[in-house]
Amino acid sequence: MGGTRRDFLRSAAVAGTMAGAARGAPGEGPAPPGHHGVTPVHTIASNCEMCFWRCGILAEVENGKVVRIEGNPDHPLTKGRLCARGNAGIGLTYDPDRLKYPMLRTGARGEGKFRRVSWETALDYLAERLQEIKAKHGPEAVAFFPHGVASAFFRIVMEAYGTPNHAEPAFAQCRGPREVGYALTFGQGLGSPEPVDFDETRLIVLIGTHIGENVFTSQITQFAGALGRGAKLIVVDPRLSTAAAKADWWLPIRPGTDIALLLAWMNVLISDGAYDRDYIRRYATGFDRLARHVQGLTPEWAEPITEIPAAKIRATARAMAEAKPAVALHPGRHVTWYGDDSQRARAMAIVTALLGAWGRKGGIFLPTPISTGKIPTPPMPESERGRADGAGDKYPFASEEQGVTNGLIDATLTGQPYPIKGWIVYGQNVLESIPQREKTLQAIDKLDLLAVVDVLPVEQTLYADLVLPEATYLERYDMPHVVVTAKEPFLAVRFPAVKPMYESRPGWWIAKELAKRLGLKAYLPWETPEEHLEMLVKPLGVNPAALRARGAVKFPGRPYLENRRPEDGPLFPTPSGKIELYSTLAEEYGFDPLPRYTPVEDPPPGWFRLIYGRAPVHSFARSENNAILDGLMDENEVWVNDEAARALSLADGQMVVLENSDGVQTNAVRLRVTPGIRPDCAYMVHGFGHRSPKLHLAYGKGASDAGLMTRVKIDPMMGGTGMRVNFVRLLSGEEAG
Repeated sequence: MGGTRRDFLRSAAVAGTMAGAARGAPGEGPAPPGHHGVTPVHTIASNCEMCFWRCGILAEVENGKVVRIEGNPDHPLTKGRLCARGNAGIGLTYDPDRLKYPMLRTGARGEGKFRRVSWETALDYLAERLQEIKAKHGPEAVAFFPHGVASAFFRIVMEAYGTPNHAEPAFAQCRGPREVGYALTFGQGLGSPEPVDFDETRLIVLIGTHIGENVFTSQITQFAGALGRGAKLIVVDPRLSTAAAKADWWLPIRPGTDIALLLAWMNVLISDGAYDRDYIRRYATGFDRLARHVQGLTPEWAEPITEIPAAKIRATARAMAEAKPAVALHPGRHVTWYGDDSQRARAMAIVTALLGAWGRKGGIFLPTPISTGKIPTPPMPESERGRADGAGDKYPFASEEQGVTNGLIDATLTGQPYPIKGWIVYGQNVLESIPQREKTLQAIDKLDLLAVVDVLPVEQTLYADLVLPEATYLERYDMPHVVVTAKEPFLAVRFPAVKPMYESRPGWWIAKELAKRLGLKAYLPWETPEEHLEMLVKPLGVNPAALRARGAVKFPGRPYLENRRPEDGPLFPTPSGKIELYSTLAEEYGFDPLPRYTPVEDPPPGWFRLIYGRAPVHSFARSENNAILDGLMDENEVWVNDEAARALSLADGQMVVLENSDGVQTNAVRLRVTPGIRPDCAYMVHGFGHRSPKLHLAYGKGASDAGLMTRVKIDPMMGGTGMRVNFVRLLSGEEAG
C-alpha cells in the first residue's frame, strides 16, 4: 500500500469531514479543500515552542481557533516530523490555568495573592520601579533572566536601559561547558542544534546523551536512519537508556569518571598509531605534549576507575579508529554534571580531533554563516561597573552573551560586586531550572522588584510583585530564528496562528510599550511585526510573503573543511590558527592545558547518586500541566538497580520518598526496579513535583529532582553548576518524615 502517514491522516480527516457533512447537511456534496463542512480552515506555517528545538509546524485554524497542529514538510530541518509535545501544543494555548491578565501582588511573597490590573497600570508600575532602582542604585542593579526567542525584544530594552546583567540557564545549567571545551580546542563552539553528521556517519558515540528520550525530531530521525544503514553505536551511560538499548557497546560507566575513559581512548589511538596522522599533521598543534600526557593512561589504568573492562575500552577505541573520520562523537547537550565539565568537553573534542572528524563527513560539520539585516538603533550604553555574574573575570571563559545565572543569584545575595535590587524573569523558570532552590528564594527575598513574564502560573509567579501574561507561541510573532548549524542554514519565523486570548500580549508588544515608558523607543524603531521582519530579511533577498507561506527558507551550505570559503572566516579561529590539543589559552588562565582526571566523591553505603533526564512526552517543567501530555505521563518514577533494591527490601512499584544528604524530601514516587542501571545510581525524569497549586493538573504530581539539588560543584572555567553531585536514599512511607 503506497502513501505516507501524512497522506493517511489527511485522507482520514477528509473522510471524517465528508461523513460530518453528510450527516449535518443532507444533499450537500463533500466539503471543498480547506473547509470543514462549510467552514473555512486556514493553515498557518510557524514553529513550535513546546520545547527549545523550534520544529516547523502547520496550525489549522477554524473559526479563530487552532483545531490541529502537524509538522511542516517545508521546514528545512524537521521536514514535517513532529513529536508528541508538538502535537499537543493546542493544550498550552487552551490551558484553563494559563495566565490571563496582568496582576500586582497584594499578599506576602509566596502566598500567590494578587489583584487584577490593566496593562497600562502594570507597565506604568514596572517602568516607575525600574526608574527608581536606576536612580538609586544604577541600571546594573536590575538583572534580566530570559529564555526563548520571545524574550529577545525585551532583552533589547533591558540592554538599552543600561544593565549588562542577563543570564539564561542554557549556558550555566546546560550547554556552557561543551561550548568552552570545543572553543578552546577548535576556536569555536558548537551552537544549537548540534552539528552532528548522522547522515554520513559510520559510528556514533554518545556520552550521557539520551537520544530517544530528549526528543528532537530531526536528530532522532537522522540517528535512527544511521542505525538503519548499519552505523555502529557506542553508548557511555550509567543507565540503560533508550539509545543504550540499541548499542553495539554499552559502557555502564562509574559516574564522574568519563575523563578517565576519554584519556584511555586517546592512549589507544596514539599508541596503536590509529589516529588520523595526516589530519593532525596538517591541522593540529600540541600533539607531542598530548602523547606524553596520555602515555601511561592505558585501558588497564582506566579499568578500576571507570569499572569498564580494559578489553572493552580498547575494543571501542579501535572501532572508532576503524570508522574514522566518519565518527559522530556527540558533544552532549545538558553537560553540567561534576564541576570538571569544560575539561570533559575538551577531552571529547581532542578525541574528535584525533579521529580527524571535525569538519569531515560523518563527524562534526561546520556552520555556514548567514547575515540578516540590521535594525538601525542608537548605540547601547556601556556599564562602567561591568557585570555582576562573574562572566569574563571570576569565570574567564563564561559567555557574556548568555551569562551565569547562579552568578547573578550570588550577587543578589551578597551585594557583591554591587547590589542587585530587581529581577525581570522572562519565560525562564528560576526555581526549576537553577539548582539550590532555597538559595534562589533567599535572593528573591532581598529584591525590591520581581517581575515575571510567563504563560503559566508556575511557582515563581507566586513570589512576583508583578505578573505579566505572555501570549502563547501560537498567538504571537517572535524574532526570526537563524540556524547556521544545519548543513543548509535557514531562517525560520514564528507567525501567529490566532489572536491572543484573554488579556495576554506578545513579547514584542510588551517590549515596545515598556520602551515607550522608559524613553527608549528608538531601540525598537518599527511599528509592526511585518515591518520588523522586512528589515531583517531584505539583505537575504527573501520575500516576506513567501516566507510567511512556507515558515522557513534555506540557503546553500558549506559544511566541510574542503568546501569552505574565505568569507566563512578562518578554519580554526584559535590563537595558533590550528586545532589546539594543548591549550595555551587555558594554561594562561591557570587551568590544565590538557584534560586531567580528578576523582569524584562516591555515595555512602545505602545511598545513590541522583542522575536525571528527559521523557519523550515532556519538556523541562513546562508541559506537565498540558492535559494531552498529562494523559500520556502524569508523574515520574525513580529507577533503582534490582540488586540494590533487594538489599534494601524494596519492591518494584512500591511508593518511596527520596531524601538527600541535606534532609530534603520529595513527594512519594513509584519505584522502578531494573537491572538497567548501576547499583550506585538513582534516576528520575526532570520537571515533576510542581509546587504551584494554580497548576491544577501538575500540582503535587511526581517528585522534583531539582528540589534535591541542594549541592553543586562549580566549573571554575565557566561558572556552570555541576548538579550530579547530590546523593539520595530511599525511604518507605513509614520512614519518611
